[in-house]
This record gives sequence, structure tokens and C-alpha cells, in this order.
Amino acid sequence: MTRVGIGYDIHRLVEGRKLVLGGVDIPYGKGLIGHSDADVLIHAIMDALLGAAGLFDIGHYFSPADSRWANISSLILLEKVKGMVCGDRFFRIANIDSVIVAENPRLSPYVDQMRKNISDVLKIPCSSIMVKATTNEGLGPEGLGQGISARAAVLLESAVASPKSR
Repeated sequence: MTRVGIGYDIHRLVEGRKLVLGGVDIPYGKGLIGHSDADVLIHAIMDALLGAAGLFDIGHYFSPADSRWANISSLILLEKVKGMVCGDRFFRIANIDSVIVAENPRLSPYVDQMRKNISDVLKIPCSSIMVKATTNEGLGPEGLGQGISARAAVLLESAVASPKSR
């Protein structure tokens, strides 16, 4: 059995916060505001994983009202989601495809490290993870430099043999 999930996240850019994307601290004059580190890429991937497994979104499991998740690294949350999806639900992550939308800063120098960070947490090869970066050509909140968004799609495969395959 295979299942597909999609995820999306967007956060505002503000002064006085670090910019963290894919678990990478990116030098920039602004960062994303949010309850955790506001890593939109990891949040989109987590929602895609949860959706593919038939589970609720990240807000259900990591509520902004819960102080345990304040300023936490989203990579830690991703590890928890992996346990829910791959441990509790018996799925294997086949691949992840994602895109970050930001007018600035230029993200291509950081993509390989983002892929490695995700690979290290999920214990899947970098070749199964794609991270792309694009601009919004001056349109919308991303294009105006007000925020950064990310989208992700994942493919899960059953890690348990079905009765027909035995």
C-alpha cells in the first residue's frame, strides 16, 4: 500500500528572530515568527507525513498553546512525527519533494545541508529528499518579503507485508 500526503506552511518575517529553514541557521536580517523555530520547510514536511499516514495536522500534536513546544527545533518535532508515522503506523518514507518560496535570501547555497539534516532525522537517503527554492516574482507575501512559505509532498509505503504478498 502507498499513500501520498501534502503539506503547506507560511510564517511572517520579523526582525529579532533567527531564520531557520530545513534545520539550517541562515544569515539574514530577519527570521520567521512562530511558536517553535518557525521552520516552514520542516513544518510542511511534517504535515505531509501526517496527512499521508491519516493523522491530524501538526497543530493538533504540537499546539502553540503548549509551552513544551516554545522555541523548539522543528527537527526535534520531525523526529517525533517520524515515530508516529513509521513506528506507530508502520509506514516507510519512500520520498519527499518540497519547495521553499522566498524572495530573499538566496537559499540555494543551503539546500544540500537542509537535505542532509532531514535525511539524518528521518534515516532515509538524501537521494529520497528533494528541496527546491524559488521566488514568487514579487507577488504575494513571499514576493513582498513579508514571509516565507513551503510546500511538501511525501510518498509513504507500507512497511508491513500485506496478506496478499505473503
